[in-house]
Amino acid sequence: MTARSRVVLAGNVIADLVIEVPALPERGGDVIGTRTELYAGGGFNTLTAARRLGAEAVYAGLHGSGPYGDLVRSSLAAEDIGTVLRARTDGDTGFCVALVDGGGERTFVTSFGVDARMAPEEARTIAGSVRGGDLLQVSGYGLVMEVNGPLLAEVVTGLADDVRVCFDPAPLVADIPAEVLDPVLARTDWLSCNAREAELMTSLADPRAAAEMLRGRLRAGAGVLVRADKDGCWLAAPDGGDAVHVPGFPVDAVDSNGAGDAHVGAFLALLGRGVPAYEAARGANAAAALAVTRRGPATGPTATELAAFLDARGVRLGG
Repeated sequence: MTARSRVVLAGNVIADLVIEVPALPERGGDVIGTRTELYAGGGFNTLTAARRLGAEAVYAGLHGSGPYGDLVRSSLAAEDIGTVLRARTDGDTGFCVALVDGGGERTFVTSFGVDARMAPEEARTIAGSVRGGDLLQVSGYGLVMEVNGPLLAEVVTGLADDVRVCFDPAPLVADIPAEVLDPVLARTDWLSCNAREAELMTSLADPRAAAEMLRGRLRAGAGVLVRADKDGCWLAAPDGGDAVHVPGFPVDAVDSNGAGDAHVGAFLALLGRGVPAYEAARGANAAAALAVTRRGPATGPTATELAAFLDARGVRLGG
């Protein structure tokens, strides 16, 4: 797969402390973890998914000085993902505790570090690093932050028209101030969210209807994906037609941590090489399906693995 557009993340790469538990404890209770691992996480999963499918991937976010910042930089380097900003010396990168229960579902608690304290000059550096033709990924985790949100919104709204903005609202979307969220939505070219996030943004439980309503909040020519886990996703394409269901691929899931990120990263990588939106969504469904069969957050497939998975099911992608 030959990449034609860079995937640039203006978001957060943090440390993920992943603890497997039989079940979540009751309030005030305790539970013994069965396995614990420390990874780079957050936007790292999206960047890795795109990079493994051949896209040039760039991290245009904050990272600190300390064990978590060191982990982030070494993990990015190992995946051949570039960085834009220098390491901050006034603190460490933040972290997330991800509890994965016996059914593969995950529950998160996040504590941010320097990644929540963007300076105006850093925002200007990020804006200046974006090139024409780039796919710029923005997350609701960045927009919800009191300091970062307004700065990132300024970055997004000031981009040239030949940059495609891709927005993943994340679980905290309901907490993003309207003065930050609305201008980002007005500049978004692709919105990708899960069904819960879509319902939070529209009050609609039907993912098809939610996808169509969300597309109506974006600028002309924008598209929406509403991810539906094992059921695939719903695509409201930029052409303005009815939202369509893009079927998923049944697999035996062992860890759903990072599945949504794998979907987003794969979709962007495929879009970047010219694959039509429906086929890119189909490929993203396959990438997410492969990701949940592996333990760990950054488990997106390589181009060879994805092609073999699709070939075995008689699916071919254009572009």
